Amino acid sequence: MSGAGVVANVAGGVLALGLIVYLFIALIKPERF
Repeated sequence: MSGAGVVANVAGGVLALGLIVYLFIALIKPERF
């Protein structure tokens, strides 16, 4: 259970970080989207 929790936590962190970076780039360079 601990292993699955760690995997889910890492996956969630990566998805959240990717979304933040995507929104950050979209705000700075909206012409690319």
